Amino acid sequence: MAGGKRIIVVGIDLAGSPRRPTGLCVLRGLRAQTQVAYGDEEILHVIEQAKPDLVPIDAPLSLPPGRTSIHDRAGEHLRDCDRELRRRKIRFFPITLGPMRMLTVRGMAMKAKIKALGFSVVECYPGAAQDLWHIPRQHQDRTGLLHGLAHLGVKGLTAEMTGDELDAVTAALVGRWHLTGKGEMLGGDNGILVPRLP
Repeated sequence: MAGGKRIIVVGIDLAGSPRRPTGLCVLRGLRAQTQVAYGDEEILHVIEQAKPDLVPIDAPLSLPPGRTSIHDRAGEHLRDCDRELRRRKIRFFPITLGPMRMLTVRGMAMKAKIKALGFSVVECYPGAAQDLWHIPRQHQDRTGLLHGLAHLGVKGLTAEMTGDELDAVTAALVGRWHLTGKGEMLGGDNGILVPRLP
């Protein structure tokens, strides 16, 4: 509880294209409510209704140093947070590669829209959190991921939830950990939020 108020986090597993499903999770306390959305307006409507304390998004929300856009070939390939993932031996796709470029463009635009509504936004990488929590990633074992999240205290999970929805639950739970003092920003303020383990 934050000052007697229940913490609300909206986790987003953002798709690079509005034609593909985006997983959403509204986490009130530790009770998860998930859905799949497509267009930006649909996603923003869920956020406006939930009035969250934080919105962690599984998408790159910043550019590598020296780049003015994701299509700019000058500058570096990796951000400080990406280097930190590599140092910790956590697998990830560099944001300058292939489909990650489209996701970066949409992620940065979504961040601006959410901030314009007055809500706090951070970048999150569910795969990193799942590795740190020692639970499976969705592509390895979706059922194992569901059980792992339940073991971490999340309520309201069902076997029908898609991998995208479970990644959104993961993002939301990382956001909750951060708001209760158990989060860590890799690479500084514009980095990637992960759970901080004892």
